[in-house]
Amino acid sequence: MADQSSRAADQAKADKSYWTANLRIIRVSLVIWALVSFGFGILLRPMLSGIAVGGSDLGFWFAQQGSILVFLALIFFYAWRMNSIDREHGVEE
Repeated sequence: MADQSSRAADQAKADKSYWTANLRIIRVSLVIWALVSFGFGILLRPMLSGIAVGGSDLGFWFAQQGSILVFLALIFFYAWRMNSIDREHGVEE
């Protein structure tokens, strides 16, 4: 009985560790998403207007193309990182 409760406690600790790592990645991804989409594309656009990229200013580029590229990179980063966290915690597919 004591062995079973110890095993349950170890499993609960492993589950908490897994979700802590998962939530950390989600938080970092959301901060990057907010910085790129709202920060560079909207709030900081006037400051970025003096930098030319592809015939337009950098703020416009982030609002139209840069944010999409960053979002795609975030998707691939999240998938790659979650696969490694899954392997670390023994829950890979």
